Amino acid sequence: MDIQEYIEKHSSEETELLRQITHTTHLNVINPHMLSGQVQGRLLAMISHMIRPKRILELGTFTGYSALCLAEGLSENGEIVTIEHNDELEEMILHHLEQSPLGEKIRLKIGDAKQILKHDDEVKGQKYDLVFIDADKREYCTYMEDVYPLVVQGGWILADNTLWDGHVVDPSYDKDAQTLGLRAFNDMVAKDDRLEKVILPIRDGLTIIRKRPQ
Repeated sequence: MDIQEYIEKHSSEETELLRQITHTTHLNVINPHMLSGQVQGRLLAMISHMIRPKRILELGTFTGYSALCLAEGLSENGEIVTIEHNDELEEMILHHLEQSPLGEKIRLKIGDAKQILKHDDEVKGQKYDLVFIDADKREYCTYMEDVYPLVVQGGWILADNTLWDGHVVDPSYDKDAQTLGLRAFNDMVAKDDRLEKVILPIRDGLTIIRKRPQ
């Protein structure tokens, strides 16, 4: 048994639906490793339970696993808006959401997150208690700039993949666009005094950010 197996064995199990989503994703989708998985999914659910958010914004739905995990901690009448760029995943995402009673709390939008954040009144006109960033790594800085004013004072931002399998400190990735995007994001967040932040080395990095009350 390796350390990852040990962690999984000693963490809460995922639901049967989440196991089915994992299986379906691995069978039908390129790069299934992008799915959050049991341990990170349980962490997302636990963070959501601790915050009890009324509104969550997610950038990067993939096949719906993380949205369903985050939905577990929503307050009464809470909702999630989740944005996915890949329209080929829309049917699969909706199918997964329809299988859960939590799916009624999740609104899927298909399109470029940058454009939706700027032009969709249903998104930009709201305030969010929690934002989960897990989309194009090259655009993390732009996402951060766009979502910051949408987050309530004292609200939370989670950013996934911020260690990028160690590439952020590996000189051999100095010309890789996604690595450069994540390095720039990490530096930007580290220097921003409006934010409290910590990087957790779970999977390939999850940054927890709190927007300081002004």
